[in-house]
Amino acid sequence: VFHDDQHGTAIISAAALLNALELADKSIHDIRLVVSGAGAAAMSCIDLYEQLGLTLNQVDVFDSKGHIHAGREGLDPSKQRFAGKRHFESLEAAMKGADVFLGLSKGGVVQGSMIQGMAANPIVFALANPDPEIPYDEALAVRSDIIMATGRSDHPNQVNNVLGFPFIFRGALDVRATGINDAMKLAAVHAIAELAKENVPDEVAEAYGHQSFVFGRDLIIPKPLDPRLISHIAPAVAKAAMESGIAKAPIHDWEAYKVELLDRLGHDNGFSRTLSERAKKSPKRVVFAEADHYRVLKAAEQTAEEGIAQPILLGRRSVIERLIEEHSLELPNVEIINPRSDDELERRQEFGAAFFQRRMRHGLTSREGERLMRQRNYFGAMLVQTGYADALISGLTRTYPSVIRPALQVIGKADGVDKVAGMYILETKRGPMFFADTTVNVNPTAEEIASIAALTADAVRKLRIVPRIALLSYSNFGSAGGVDAEKMAKATVLLKERHPDLIVDGEIQANFALNDELLSESFPFSTLHNKRVNTLIFPNLSAGNIAYKLLQEMAGIEVQGPVLLGMRKSFHVLQMGSSVREIHDMVRLAVVDAQIKNPA
Repeated sequence: VFHDDQHGTAIISAAALLNALELADKSIHDIRLVVSGAGAAAMSCIDLYEQLGLTLNQVDVFDSKGHIHAGREGLDPSKQRFAGKRHFESLEAAMKGADVFLGLSKGGVVQGSMIQGMAANPIVFALANPDPEIPYDEALAVRSDIIMATGRSDHPNQVNNVLGFPFIFRGALDVRATGINDAMKLAAVHAIAELAKENVPDEVAEAYGHQSFVFGRDLIIPKPLDPRLISHIAPAVAKAAMESGIAKAPIHDWEAYKVELLDRLGHDNGFSRTLSERAKKSPKRVVFAEADHYRVLKAAEQTAEEGIAQPILLGRRSVIERLIEEHSLELPNVEIINPRSDDELERRQEFGAAFFQRRMRHGLTSREGERLMRQRNYFGAMLVQTGYADALISGLTRTYPSVIRPALQVIGKADGVDKVAGMYILETKRGPMFFADTTVNVNPTAEEIASIAALTADAVRKLRIVPRIALLSYSNFGSAGGVDAEKMAKATVLLKERHPDLIVDGEIQANFALNDELLSESFPFSTLHNKRVNTLIFPNLSAGNIAYKLLQEMAGIEVQGPVLLGMRKSFHVLQMGSSVREIHDMVRLAVVDAQIKNPA
């Protein structure tokens, strides 16, 4: 039986050990290992390390009662094989001169002085959770030459079982292996260890806030969000199953298998996790304009708990507090503002005056400006415009035009933007797909299509993904006439002239845009050949809106959006009737958008 906590920990830590030993310039045949913890996970680790060349004579194991040695009475049979001739009175004594420490016990059992007494270039795997055997910072403070790993995500070298078991199972299942044997485990160990030495792609660095990752003391195993894990580990495990004779469905074309793996899970299957990590790095103050609805409050609770947003709730205090109490929501010390209350009179007047100055030559009177500030979308937009808040979410119960109007009037479009547009993000097996325009422009001209595509490309880039754009129609490169086909062809020409760096082509039918085999066969000249399109631009609002809703309802594809493109600040409109999850996803996008627009 393959057990995640036991064998998963053994595989990941073994990969880390191989690389740590290489960096320390030590051989596994010459080291001394001290282990704190004698449970199933520790035993699995030692068993796997043995297969890498370690002998039990090199290992000293401690359980809750002390050192396991030959002279100790009453040893459990499972521990007797680890009982050696050496006898240490304490863990501290055993660690003197030791090369490697493996902790699978509890926090606080190792002190800095114990690390200080280890051999040169000590390797310390303090894997107890949630608190390691010794805090990361404390260990580094006493030894500058230490190579350390923990089970925590807030430090380098996280020994996380998610690095291995999903992809080990994938490889085993794909060859219909009758089990998971030692050869397959070792194959996973070596695949993980080797991947850590390869150049880390930009998307991994970007996922962790543009950190620079290079194989070394702070990178002895890959990052959990590395999209290459599946294409490295699964084939290695599948090959080992075949070579050891337990595969019932052998694979013959390994390149095709790797492509199949990527197609099955998508190149960017960590897209949502990446967004969450980005949002957490700099949480923003988000206005929830419809806070008198349970779903909005639940999403506010989730995003606050997740650490991606600091909610500001708009609505009647009595209604909001009643809903919080009725549903046992955890929103302690949350800010609640009722724009209609007497308490907000001074701020309404201030906002109204500022809004009048902005709109007085558009038919707005001073009195009307103040009156509009009693409406939550206008008041909330002013909170964002004045910098009191960073983003606003609205639209659960109101029509799109009624929500976007205050945004355009109060916040306005970004510099250089003629028209705003709406983009949906669809999380597919290909990875995230971006659809535009899906919410704003009913029947845009070729010029406007080009602007929408450029806006969309900019938004996709800011999500740290390279946009590869198809301008869709019922025609392929002039194969059929008609207004829409000609419009999309002209827009393509404009885009290529104005943005020669963009990967874009059109007009093109959707199936050819998404199926490279079809495209290569009929239109090998297309710039989208072998580019894996991820951004679709539609000829009109009906086409875009219908397309995403069909995929959402019929194919069950997760949809995030609409993301409002071209605004000066982060203001986003929900679909009417959005679920808690959809609101949560939109908040996450709004926070990242606010980070981009206000990096301070």
